[in-house]
Amino acid sequence: MSIFIIAEVGINHNGDINIAKELIKLAKLSGCDAVKFQKRTINKVYTKELLDSPRESPWGKTQRAQKEALEFGLTEYKEIDRYCKELGIEWFASAWDVDSQKFLRQFNCKYNKVASAMIVDLGLLKEIASEKKHAFISTGMSTLEQVDKAVEIFKNAGCPFELMHTKSTYPMEDEDANLNCIKTLKERYKCDVGYSGHETGLAVSYAAAALGITSLERHITLDRSMYGSDQAASLEPAGLNALVGAVRKIEKSMGDGKVSVHPKEVPISQKLRGHIFQS
Repeated sequence: MSIFIIAEVGINHNGDINIAKELIKLAKLSGCDAVKFQKRTINKVYTKELLDSPRESPWGKTQRAQKEALEFGLTEYKEIDRYCKELGIEWFASAWDVDSQKFLRQFNCKYNKVASAMIVDLGLLKEIASEKKHAFISTGMSTLEQVDKAVEIFKNAGCPFELMHTKSTYPMEDEDANLNCIKTLKERYKCDVGYSGHETGLAVSYAAAALGITSLERHITLDRSMYGSDQAASLEPAGLNALVGAVRKIEKSMGDGKVSVHPKEVPISQKLRGHIFQS
């Protein structure tokens, strides 16, 4: 089975639908299988105290001004849905609250996503699982006991899912990746496991691909110097192209693990071993 590659747009569109469409097109041209966004009901996800607190941004001087500017509404998501269908690429979003999940339901996306931050929101997880769509569940910032509870909810609901090993630092240092958790999660939950990476380079994602992941998610951007907390941990166009190309090569190179003589080796063997078997 081919690794399902997800280009995480998140909020790297900076509230501009034209930037979002450029990123969708980039994902499609690079060979990604899907693009992913994030949806929040600002007044439910954040406290009034936080929203009223100071924050300098291109849109104002408060946290509220920044967060509201980054949040797409119905008009933008209708255009995202239309454009993705035009290009022939799947899209979905991680909801950060129940109202956002209900909002997304109108688009009938094929997949759902549980962000690492939300894996402990059991009410939201039950809402997502009730849709019985294939869900990607990121495990960053979580203990095994917390992952246990999330897995139980999806299993009880009969909702297909896969876990995504994640370390929620932005950007993540390579030495913090702990990719052996992929094996741990596979063995503990007997399920497919992907990798959602926040590193700046490509090597860790390549290693994850070689460990048998079923999905791979990376943030993408037009330019890492753009405004935004996720930009530094994102791949620019050249990096995304390199990632997808290399992952597809890694998939082909892994093989079935059976030790045997490849048909292409036979004439080489006859040539190089001929003197050994001469009578």
